[in-house]
Amino acid sequence: MYNKFGQFIDGAWQEAERKETYDVINPATEEVIGSASKASSSDVQRALKSAQKGLKVWSGTTPWQRSYVLRKIADLMREKKDILAKWLTLEVGKPLLEGVGEVGGAADIFEWNAEETKRIYGQTVQSRFPETRVHVYYQPVGVVAALIPWNFPIVLAARKISTALAAGCSVICKPDVITPGAVMELVDICKQAGVPDGVVNLLSGDPAEISNELLESDIVKKVSITGSTRVGKLILKKAADKVQRVTMELSGHSPFIVCDDVNIDNVADIAIAAKFRNNGQVCISPNRFYIQENVKDEFINAFINRAKKLKIGNGMDEGVNLGPLTTSKRLEEIEKLVDTTKKEGAEVLMGGKRPSGFNKGFYYEPTVFDKVEDNFTIMKEEPFGPLVPMLAFKTFDEVIERANDNDLGLCSYLYTNSMDKANRGSELLETGCVAINTGAVAIAEAPFGGIKQTGYGREGGSMAIKDYLNVKYTHMALKA
Repeated sequence: MYNKFGQFIDGAWQEAERKETYDVINPATEEVIGSASKASSSDVQRALKSAQKGLKVWSGTTPWQRSYVLRKIADLMREKKDILAKWLTLEVGKPLLEGVGEVGGAADIFEWNAEETKRIYGQTVQSRFPETRVHVYYQPVGVVAALIPWNFPIVLAARKISTALAAGCSVICKPDVITPGAVMELVDICKQAGVPDGVVNLLSGDPAEISNELLESDIVKKVSITGSTRVGKLILKKAADKVQRVTMELSGHSPFIVCDDVNIDNVADIAIAAKFRNNGQVCISPNRFYIQENVKDEFINAFINRAKKLKIGNGMDEGVNLGPLTTSKRLEEIEKLVDTTKKEGAEVLMGGKRPSGFNKGFYYEPTVFDKVEDNFTIMKEEPFGPLVPMLAFKTFDEVIERANDNDLGLCSYLYTNSMDKANRGSELLETGCVAINTGAVAIAEAPFGGIKQTGYGREGGSMAIKDYLNVKYTHMALKA
């Protein structure tokens, strides 16, 4: 399946210099999907030169032309949504319908940035001197290294590629070895849409080796990474040596707060959709469930009743709601965390094991815990899987304090019909995103990102493009 791709350098797919490959595994069957191209140092250097050449072309392309190409990419993505979604199911393991949804969201991001490229506004400042003028304007930051994770490879690649292109930058994408094909298909669409040679490049292969070489280059001026806090810190230290600008969206550990004044059935529906999307392998997945004590039992019952109806299986099969975890490593880590949580004193109300009837695949049952304390490991470490710890709270002020007691700050969820609690919660919760009475968070038109050790910078909305631009101020006298 990877034969038509390879390394994408200077507008063409090509074999890696050493013709080395690596196997990609289908998490639903544990079978090899195919062998993808593995880049060498020589390939990285060729991609850097290609991007440097592409930057000269693209930065000089008019905003309206850039906008046209970006909109064309969005249109082609929608036309090829089934092809892209199939890649997501085969490589990530998510149900096909979820894959279609991810592609739609990614196309929206390209469409949004197609408009943003025409709205890079400068500024004229009234000078204190009558004989001078003060101008502020924006220029592309340069070549961007886009480090793309495996859990949402198309939507996260779209955020990085489209914003870089909108700003007039060229980009080198590095997909994860777990999900190269999804990003390769997207990059191929960029070529079909008319992106000039060298403007978008792709390097497939060892993540650490490729990333290190990109960050050691004087050509790369900006790095955009979505990944774990551990990896983000390593990238940040590396980028500091070259003073490269960094946008980073790292780990999350989202609280999900349910007050006693809501419709429990409605909130349970939202909770199921938010928690089990991509089997909980989502940076904004609800991970710490705080339920007001007088409705806790009612909420748990409603949640479990719905979770039991989820159909586990291969995402290619009709009616499947919950695919496998993406890797054997992820499955082992989930099993270890479940064992730890039980040893620390939690009670398993549902799940807690691999489902029966599956001889192959990295499947794990939706798992609900009760009798969890705030100091348990699962309350501090991001589960990144279908694990649901349920805790009770008494007062609103108490739960806000407990929700904020975490080093990560990406997203919070709050459910209440009190305008007072809704407004105070929005202001007091220490996260970059807050969802109140909804499960929808990551949308093209809003700034997405976190605080604390979740990183900094934003993707999406009108703010994102500024991270890909240099600010230039000119003070000009009218006569010499």
